[in-house]
Amino acid sequence: MTAVIDRPARRPGRWAAPPRPVWEEAPSRAGLAGKGLVLLLACLAILFPLWIVVVTSLSTRKAIDEAGGLVMIPTDITFVAYQELLSGGQVTRAALVSIGITLVGTVFSMTVSVLCAYGLSRTGSLGHRWILMVLLATMFFSAGLIPTYLLVQSLGLTDTYLALILPSAISVFNILVLRGFFMGISQELTDSARIDGAGDLRILWQIVLPLSRAVVAVITLFYAVGYWSAWFNASLYLNDQDMLPLQNVMIQLVQKQEAPVGLGQAIKTGELSGLAVQMAVMVMALLPVAVLSPFVQKHFKKGMLTGAVKG
Repeated sequence: MTAVIDRPARRPGRWAAPPRPVWEEAPSRAGLAGKGLVLLLACLAILFPLWIVVVTSLSTRKAIDEAGGLVMIPTDITFVAYQELLSGGQVTRAALVSIGITLVGTVFSMTVSVLCAYGLSRTGSLGHRWILMVLLATMFFSAGLIPTYLLVQSLGLTDTYLALILPSAISVFNILVLRGFFMGISQELTDSARIDGAGDLRILWQIVLPLSRAVVAVITLFYAVGYWSAWFNASLYLNDQDMLPLQNVMIQLVQKQEAPVGLGQAIKTGELSGLAVQMAVMVMALLPVAVLSPFVQKHFKKGMLTGAVKG
C-alpha cells in the first residue's frame, strides 16, 4: 500500500501574482487594457495643464505671441522670467515670507497638535472627555468671519505675521487622526517605560513619536501645504504690500491688478511677457508641494487609514 505524502503548497515566486479570493475572477485582457487606458487618461488630464504652465513660463515673448497665448510645444526656451522674479523684487520677498510662515507655522501646529492628541489618547488624563467634546463641537460650529476678525484686531495681530499662523494653527481633524494612532500603540510599552521612571514627555518623545512616523509625516505635510497655499488670512489681516506671501502676489499677477516691482517696466518694454511671468509664479508656488509629496506618499496609506480606523 502506497503511502500518500502531503506536500506543502509551493510558495509563489517573487514575481508571481498574489493569491486571489475565491469569489474574485482573474481580470481579462480587455479589463486590464481598460484600466490602463483610464489611468493613462487620468495622468494626461493632470500632467497636460502642468506641462502647458511650465512650457509657457519658459517661452519667449515671440513664442507666446505666435502661439496666441499658452504654449504647448516648446520652441524658444528662456529663463528670463525666473531670473527677473528671483532678482530680489517683490516676488522674492513674498517667497521668503511664505517659506518662513510655512516653517514656523508647521512647527507650531505640529507641536500643539501632537501634545493635544497625546493627552486625549490617555483615557485617564484630567478632563480629556470634556476637552474632546469641545474640540468636536468646533468642527460643526464656528463663530464666523466677523467675530474672528474682531478678535484678531482686538489682540493687535493685524499687520503681523502671527495673524497668518494663530487663527488657523489647529485642525481638529488632524488631532483626531493623531489621537487614533496614539491609542493604537501598545499600552504595555508605555507602562513599562513608566515603571522605569520615564515621564509623559519622555514617553512621547522616545516611544510614541518613533512609532508614529507615518502619521506624523502625513499630518506635517497637511499643515505645510495649508500654510503654503493659504491666501485668505493675508488678504484679510495684512495691509502692507511688502508683507504679502507668494500666493497673494500670484493672485495679483493673475488678475493683473499690479505687477511686482521691477517687472512692470520690463513687461512694457517687451523684454518679458506678462503671461510668462504669471506662469512662472504659478510654477514657483507649485514646486515645493510637487517636490515634497513623493517623499511622503509612501506614508499616506499607513498614516491615514490606521489613524482613522483605530480612533
